[in-house]
Amino acid sequence: MKRYDSFSGYHPIVNLMYFICTIGYALAFTNPVCLGISFIMAFTYSVMLRGDEGARTNIKYMIPLVLLTALLNPAFSHQGSTILAYLPSGNPLTLESLVYGIAAAFTLVTVMCWFSCFNTVMTSDKMVYLFGKAAPVLSMILSMTLRFIPDITAQFKKVYNAQKAMGYTANGKYFVRIRTGCHVLSAVVTWALEKALITADSMRSRGYGLPGRTAYSLFRFRKSDIRAMLYILVCGGYVLAGKTGGYIDFSYYPRIKGNVAGYMTMSVYIVYVLLLCLPIYVQIRDNRRIRNCKGDQR
Repeated sequence: MKRYDSFSGYHPIVNLMYFICTIGYALAFTNPVCLGISFIMAFTYSVMLRGDEGARTNIKYMIPLVLLTALLNPAFSHQGSTILAYLPSGNPLTLESLVYGIAAAFTLVTVMCWFSCFNTVMTSDKMVYLFGKAAPVLSMILSMTLRFIPDITAQFKKVYNAQKAMGYTANGKYFVRIRTGCHVLSAVVTWALEKALITADSMRSRGYGLPGRTAYSLFRFRKSDIRAMLYILVCGGYVLAGKTGGYIDFSYYPRIKGNVAGYMTMSVYIVYVLLLCLPIYVQIRDNRRIRNCKGDQR
């Protein structure tokens, strides 16, 4: 269940800029400290947005992905100079390939977690608002794509529960369950295609994408949005300068080496934390204000 999020109330450009920094840096940085910071902040923000359900979902896919990726990399990559053992095939098992597999696994789950937050915050109306004038078709495709998986999942549960209530599902028989799943999947796919056609006809009848068409929007760029945008640009620029200057460089092959300490490196870590914790800080601040207002009313 989606919870109230104060950061989602900011202007869509502010939300988009924040996720460009978070997702881009999560993909670009190989420093293990930066990976850890991004993972912790992404997991925390996801739990703030979706509650206990988000925590269970994240843990459900994170643990298998981390284990699978961490084990697959040493099995196929044998680079590195620190040999720990030899596999039955005769290939060496190196410390560098093992550590790189763990880092790649955390990068993967961190990016997926950030994208889940992005999908929750950047709603379809925000995507249409940002890209509707410049690329109306692209904005519509993006908004429909972002909503595709959640809508399909919800509809699948509805159809399956309906089939179960009518007694068309069987728990014990394997092939009967497969047949039921195929029927449910067929109904969901038909529903998705029909919904896509209805949406296309609806937008065409409203004149979407025609030149000169205007659209009403509730989004206004306020002073708080300006402050948040400046905050993201300053912190993001500082972290990018630290990356460009080599203060957080880290490599795994042929030997594990990199900058994990030092005054400038530590300052980049601190600013990186300040950048990623912006939604958390905004939520805590607004919750405190609400409690203070309730206390004054009493």
